[in-house]
Amino acid sequence: MKFALPFALALLLAGPALAQQQRPATCSRDLFQNEAGFRQQQSRLAAVANADQAAQCRVYREHVGYLQKSRTIFATCQSGGERARNVAEMDSELVNYRALIANRCGGR
Repeated sequence: MKFALPFALALLLAGPALAQQQRPATCSRDLFQNEAGFRQQQSRLAAVANADQAAQCRVYREHVGYLQKSRTIFATCQSGGERARNVAEMDSELVNYRALIANRCGGR
């Protein structure tokens, strides 16, 4: 019983370090590719700015898929304030693009 409290305290203090160690080994690559994907998505969205509605809707739906993947990468590979900001930004963008699709693309 004497050792239970120090052991529990050690586990609490080690918790953040253990959580950081659980990051996948691919995170550096995933974050780099995510950044490249962001630039590609921006180009694709700009390219359909004056396109017909069907083309725009297709790209908007693909962008939602990118945002979902990006959110997962941020949630998995980042921590602290940076993680919170990026995940919140992806959540906000997902809401915006889903509303755009619902309004312009028949919700499909």
